[in-house]
Amino acid sequence: MSIRRTTKSRRVVAAVSLTAALALVITGCGADDGGGKTKDTGSESSSAPSKSSDGDKGAKHEDTAAGDNVDPNVKLAEARGQGGLTLVINQVKRDSGGFVTVQGEIKNGSDTAQPTAGWAGSEEAVVRQNPNSVAGAALIDKVGKKRYYILRDTESRCLCTTGILPLQPGKSTAVFMQFPSPPTSTTEVDFMLPTFATTSLKISG
Repeated sequence: MSIRRTTKSRRVVAAVSLTAALALVITGCGADDGGGKTKDTGSESSSAPSKSSDGDKGAKHEDTAAGDNVDPNVKLAEARGQGGLTLVINQVKRDSGGFVTVQGEIKNGSDTAQPTAGWAGSEEAVVRQNPNSVAGAALIDKVGKKRYYILRDTESRCLCTTGILPLQPGKSTAVFMQFPSPPTSTTEVDFMLPTFATTSLKISG
């Protein structure tokens, strides 16, 4: 996994996000529209990417907690992506601050370099503030019929890994994503990241 470098500015962003947790939980998820479907609402105010990558693994690591206190040998889930990419989830943890943090590693198993831009999603403001990030990720609570997007601050800067350079053959990068926490009664969610298959995750903590 990669080595973290955290800046004061990111700490400030995280602090702002923590104090706004309750508001973000509300805006960070959809609600049941009465028809039994998952309603995709609040996406512009709920998704958010943050900076990270790994120089040793083909990506530049900036301002993230990716890889912190994570056992790389733990494999909770795996999702196949386009171009020979594989996402392995190492940790899905709920904390007392009202967040769920997902940490993992994306590896390029192909013999050609693979782009990372598509992982940021399609929201222009988010992509602009968090290029080459994993800001497009979401958690889906099928029982509660809600969709949770990555947390972001008021300037659309996310709490997730950003600045990921194209992955070279055989290289990997550690990633983290922070979401509003579903109710404690929800222990399993679906995880989605653009260009990757959907996979099921169990929440610990």
